[in-house]
Amino acid sequence: MQSGKVLVIGGAGFIGVNTARHFLKQNWEVTVFDNFSRKGTDITADLLKKDFPNVRVVRGDVCRDLQLLSDEVGSHNAVIHLAAQVAVTTSIADPRNDIEQNILGTFNVLEAIRLSANKPALIYTSTNKVYGSLEELTVRESLMRYEFNDDEARTFGISEKQQLDFHSPYGCSKGAADQYVIDYARIYGLKTIVFRQSCIYGENQFGVEDQGWLAWFAIATMLNKPLTLYGTGKQVRDALFVEDLTRLYEMALQHPELMTGRAYNVGGGPQNTLSLLELLYHLQKHFGYVTNPKHAAIRAGDQPVFVADIRALERDLGWKPLVDLTEGISRMHTWLLTHKEAVTRVFNS
Repeated sequence: MQSGKVLVIGGAGFIGVNTARHFLKQNWEVTVFDNFSRKGTDITADLLKKDFPNVRVVRGDVCRDLQLLSDEVGSHNAVIHLAAQVAVTTSIADPRNDIEQNILGTFNVLEAIRLSANKPALIYTSTNKVYGSLEELTVRESLMRYEFNDDEARTFGISEKQQLDFHSPYGCSKGAADQYVIDYARIYGLKTIVFRQSCIYGENQFGVEDQGWLAWFAIATMLNKPLTLYGTGKQVRDALFVEDLTRLYEMALQHPELMTGRAYNVGGGPQNTLSLLELLYHLQKHFGYVTNPKHAAIRAGDQPVFVADIRALERDLGWKPLVDLTEGISRMHTWLLTHKEAVTRVFNS
């Protein structure tokens, strides 16, 4: 499809607002569907509506407003499902809510698509946490980071061939939903795609300690908020600038038949990795921030290293990241400074 009507579920959140912005710039008709439960979503939605008055915003919940969800699904030819409980720590504290949001919510979206007349294509955003702690892949330690001992994993990252191993209620709920989405393509013939996303960062992000760590480190240092470093700080992730992710979403919806019923690992890949310590150093070196985090024990489910092998996406779709870490972090920081009043309001409320 060259363009069409896309329903962005969870569209007032960080990735959702950036997704809406991307598709609106590409002349798609966009509906944002969100329950506005996450802090800061009212602000990001207002900024979106200010820049794009033609966007439709619908207040609804994937677990409770089933008729509204069905009506919206039935009037679009593409759905991007981003609504979720997104933090491991929150899932441990409240596993019932985690199940309801991530499994039942996704099931409701799938059923709305299955029972619709138009059967829109679906992109579901999963997580690298479906691979668990990767205990079989040992790591080695240097001054600022961990890295895999295994040559292939160190060179290319973790591929989709890695065995699934759900850890934490969050890993279980996202992993179960991930498998439902894949199976609905197999059993019901729906056009569904799963993206197992790594660390996404960028503009419009009100990151918090439990989720969105790149933005949170920048926000905490900018506002002189307490900052905690869990574990050694040498944990490594591949970071993907959100603009590259939203570009991927559109590319996938242009050719869903190439990817239907499959899961892909999505991240910055081996060329865009950094540790927590390296990010703190970057904030000091490039922006002059003084960082003095306190230290605490590592959190449950925290992988020492995760780097996505993104070769399958390049092979099947011709996609790869275009924004490197230096540019991406600079653009994120500029957005935070430009919107410092709103950021302060969110984190002081």
